[in-house]
Amino acid sequence: MQPSLPGHVALKSQAKRLRNSMLENGQNITHGKSLELIAHLHGYRDWNTLYGAIENKPERLMLNPGDRITGKYLGQHFSAEVLGVFVRSSHGRIRINLKFDKPVDVVRFDSFSSLRQRVTATLNTDGRTTEKTSNGEPQMVIDLH
Repeated sequence: MQPSLPGHVALKSQAKRLRNSMLENGQNITHGKSLELIAHLHGYRDWNTLYGAIENKPERLMLNPGDRITGKYLGQHFSAEVLGVFVRSSHGRIRINLKFDKPVDVVRFDSFSSLRQRVTATLNTDGRTTEKTSNGEPQMVIDLH
């Protein structure tokens, strides 16, 4: 596996974003075709060859202190600086400490606010928390680029 090659979760996310982007531009492609295109972009003959190259490599979300990320926290868009990253398990979960560029209101009442600028969250390899909000959405979802 190439050192810069993302894991299978990130590659499948790339394929999904590619398919959605092409659909927005009026080009409907299958999920399989988007996987093949991602394989070609990474220099592989086809998806099966690419997947074989990463299959036995444990997936790990790669973030470092100082990285800039975007995503959603409690359903609200954010941009932030990564202050700290701690490996949580051999399954690729990481705990991150973030400083939001603009504070996020963590309360959903018109008459009350509670702004937070620093948060800590534990993310799975797909960039999502296991913990959910009351509507069933992950508390945090980061954009994987």
